[in-house]
Amino acid sequence: MTDNDPLKRGSKTLDNGLQVLEVLGDSPNGLTTTELSERLSLHRTVTDRLVRTLEHHGFCRRTQEKRIVLGNGLVALANRVQQDLRGTARPILEDLAEELQVTTHLAVQETEDTVRALIVIPPRHSRIHVGFREGQVDPIDRGSAGLAIMSMREKQPGERDEVDTVRERGYAVTKGEVTPSVTGISAPVPYRNEPGLLSVGISVFEATDEAHLATAVVAAADALGRELLR
Repeated sequence: MTDNDPLKRGSKTLDNGLQVLEVLGDSPNGLTTTELSERLSLHRTVTDRLVRTLEHHGFCRRTQEKRIVLGNGLVALANRVQQDLRGTARPILEDLAEELQVTTHLAVQETEDTVRALIVIPPRHSRIHVGFREGQVDPIDRGSAGLAIMSMREKQPGERDEVDTVRERGYAVTKGEVTPSVTGISAPVPYRNEPGLLSVGISVFEATDEAHLATAVVAAADALGRELLR
């Protein structure tokens, strides 16, 4: 049994069920039971049993075309995650999105090597903006959100030189590292507590005035840090 074996980590059935949700999350048009079985390398009967259990809890559903998609039960569940943090951060991100007319986001360190987009706010009145889903997980050493978070940690062997630059100027800028042709500007949130290290950032197709954008992002990150310390 290897270290990656789900039986060694815990419940194999639960592991399979979570993999169903992960695969469906990457399949916006849904999958048939057969397609899902093939993706997971599971017997069709086992897959069908997993899907029926998840359906019972509202975590997935079947369309009229008999394709399996994620269910609305996940939305309610996700909204309960870090409610206090979400409630505090959302108006700050909304104000930043409207001020700059860009997509804003709050990222949290998920593991030692990854960050998760906990909140994503598009501008309400912009005809064109960058779009990506809440919950997206990316490598911590790729993209401005991860570099901003890394800047709050002790310097580590092999880390990118850009992290020191973030420590010096207070924000990170990357281009095309997570999404092609998209520039990210993120600042660390000066707050150290649960749920972990945080960054506030924006995603734009073109950063015509990087200094102005960065100043606004840093101000928003500082404002969130002050609110969280209250």
